[in-house]
Amino acid sequence: MSLREKINEDLKAAMRGGDAFRRDTIRLLTAALKQREVDERKPLGDTDILAVIEKMIKQRRDAIAQFEQGGRQDLADKENQEMALLQAYMPQALSDAEIAAAVAAAVAESGAAGPADMGKVMALLKPRLAGRADMGKVSASVKAALSR
Repeated sequence: MSLREKINEDLKAAMRGGDAFRRDTIRLLTAALKQREVDERKPLGDTDILAVIEKMIKQRRDAIAQFEQGGRQDLADKENQEMALLQAYMPQALSDAEIAAAVAAAVAESGAAGPADMGKVMALLKPRLAGRADMGKVSASVKAALSR
C-alpha cells in the first residue's frame, strides 16, 4: 500500500469513527499534498509525500515554540498532537549513531577535505536520509566532521 493510500484509508477510518481531530489533521495533510501536486503539475510519489509531511512537522515545531513563548500552552498542545499524528506517517527515525555513520561514509565517498566541501557531502546525504533524519542535525554533524 502506498503512503497516499494509507493516508486516504486513515482519513476514511477517522470519518467513520467520528474522530474529528484525526479527520481534520489528515484533511490538512491531503490539502497540502493536493496543493503541491497542482503546483508541480504531477502526481506525488512517496518521497515527495514524505517531504510535504516533513515540512508540516517543521511548521508545527515552529508554531509550538511561538505558542509557548506567547504563553498559549493550549494551542501548543494542539500543535503537538498534530505533529505526533503526522510523525506516524514518517519512516523510523535514525539514531545519532546511524546518522554519524552515514555522515562518515558520505565524507569518505565524496572525498571531502574541509568545510568548503560541505555541499558535496550534503548532496549525497539528502536523498539517503530524507524523511528519516532531521536535516538540521545532519548538517551540524557534517560541519563537525569536516572541521576536524
